[in-house]
Amino acid sequence: MRRPIKNCSNRTQSLISLCALLLLSACSQPEQTSVAVGEWPVYGATNGSIKYSSLDQINADNVNELEIAWRRPALDAHYLTMNPQQNYSSAYIATPIMRNGVGYIPNGVGLVEAFDPATGATIWAQEPFGGVDDLPGAVTRGVAYWTDGDDARILVQRNTHLYALNAETGALYSDFGVDGRVDLQLMPEDFERFRWGGVPMVVRDVVVIGQSMSDSFEQKQAHRGDVHAFDVRTGALRWTFNVIPQEGQFGTDTWQDRSWSIAGHAPVWALFSADEELGLIYMPISSSTNDMYGGHRIGDNLFSQSIVAVNAETGERVWHYQMSHHDLWDYDPPAAPILMDIVVANVPIKAVTQITKQGFAYVLDRATGIPVWDIVERPVPQSTVPGEVTSPTQPFPTKPAPFERQGATVDNLIDFTPELRAQALEIFSHFVTGPLFTPPSIASDDPAGTQGTIQLPGSQGGADVQGAAFDPETGYLYIPSITAPFVADLVAGDPAVTDLAYQKGSRRWIAGPQGLPLFKPPYGRITAINMNTGEHVWMVPNGDGPRDNPAIAHLNLGKLGVPGRPSPLLTKTLLFVGEGQTNQRGGGRIPADMPVEIATNSGGFMFRAYDKATGDIIWETQLEAGSAGAPISYLHNGKQYIVVAIGDRLHDPELLAFALP
Repeated sequence: MRRPIKNCSNRTQSLISLCALLLLSACSQPEQTSVAVGEWPVYGATNGSIKYSSLDQINADNVNELEIAWRRPALDAHYLTMNPQQNYSSAYIATPIMRNGVGYIPNGVGLVEAFDPATGATIWAQEPFGGVDDLPGAVTRGVAYWTDGDDARILVQRNTHLYALNAETGALYSDFGVDGRVDLQLMPEDFERFRWGGVPMVVRDVVVIGQSMSDSFEQKQAHRGDVHAFDVRTGALRWTFNVIPQEGQFGTDTWQDRSWSIAGHAPVWALFSADEELGLIYMPISSSTNDMYGGHRIGDNLFSQSIVAVNAETGERVWHYQMSHHDLWDYDPPAAPILMDIVVANVPIKAVTQITKQGFAYVLDRATGIPVWDIVERPVPQSTVPGEVTSPTQPFPTKPAPFERQGATVDNLIDFTPELRAQALEIFSHFVTGPLFTPPSIASDDPAGTQGTIQLPGSQGGADVQGAAFDPETGYLYIPSITAPFVADLVAGDPAVTDLAYQKGSRRWIAGPQGLPLFKPPYGRITAINMNTGEHVWMVPNGDGPRDNPAIAHLNLGKLGVPGRPSPLLTKTLLFVGEGQTNQRGGGRIPADMPVEIATNSGGFMFRAYDKATGDIIWETQLEAGSAGAPISYLHNGKQYIVVAIGDRLHDPELLAFALP
């Protein structure tokens, strides 16, 4: 298949666009109050999502003295007086910010609560727009803060609306949208109700919103998950970016037979990043309809599975890079792109790095989209599914090396003992297997036939929304990831309910022998990469994993890693990482009889501080539940705090704050 559009847009066009952006930057920067040292001003610490704090009051010499300074519930008692029976999620994925001596966080139903950073006590709580009837809602990951020096606002997306709140009082701005909120239901509700678990991104005077969409692909035709930007003062719609290009727009020729006109989905369900100076917003765009079969959308299918940089003022595309052509693996870019200033071969580079489910870090110049190190198109296995036309090549970074195990191959199967190896081979023989980017396959009606394709990493493996942390002083990137396979099986579409020739089957997860995973550990790991050289520095398993499984307990193995989704926090000398949200009880160890869909996506209760130079564990503590939200650190009244959200079905979700005595 011809590759008609290069991943990097025309260099001359990019440079012209960049010059225009720089001129715009010089004349359109709003007045912003400076961020105080020790604050945590936005979800990822910076709009570049580096998750780093230069604080070092807590360090390797005293981290063992940490104690719980305060704790606060995921839902303030105020709401329970409104409705004593109010339910809320046990998965507390929210992360607070801290600005001007006040903490802000969406609570267990997605309303904002402001709290005292020294005690955790509530300062104000957002009132539900419609009173008690409007109290039910879904928790989101965070809020955004905007100020022009006189006015300070909290922006939060809740259910189908965007709200602007006074940062001091929590009161709505009545002139924002309609009566203080903007309706985000911009697609027909009978198709899908708007939802998103992300964080609004504020750049200059616009606030950008993504969305989550169902993975239940029923028809060829679907609505797009377009990105929308609103005026931070008025709530007026400023621009819309079509995640699938439309008539006359760049990229339509990557959709054969005008399939762009019917294709949908491809939302930014993860998180945005932005460069205030360049005036660019970086969007990780996900998969289009259907995420495992594309016979109706032949071509590379821009802008699915791409990082796209757009002008923050206008929403116009400046450059893009596609990381999976004609995606069939659900390899969404799952995390916020990470902005980093690095020095490669003595040349300073303003870079952006996108970590992926397939275990790659794609490193690009953030002004132009040009790769920092070569990214080569390599031949990949081709589909045998009727009507499918696989891309002949996929982009492989030459640096850094993959941070996860790749490929459902014999070499990657567990080999703790000869017996387990033989059993793993037997399981393996019932599936289509191969290297990274082996396409999905049709599941046989014959139980003795192949039952789909094993992907490694799977669509749930590698990196995910938890992201990574970058140290701007050393140039090191720290990536938590999990080794989790996935079964990509296709079944013929039922003409009575769908016009898709093939749809996803029902297998999804795959168990290994005797309750163990099918592939080698570590099942959860942390990888440190020197981004100035592109070389790996260290890799360590994160968590014990199933080493007490009866089949291997006698081997006295070291840590095997926990397949959770922990988010990292980086400070001057330490890397803080939990084990992710727990889907079961047991400290992250996987019992032999656990259902595989739980075993492959379960965290643990430990929260650790690693020496960021070596990966050695300096301190650890066992929490009452797994950590779901991203930890943060801030300085308040001269004391450094480490704050993390925890919760599961047996422990009420809450925020915990650690500090020195």
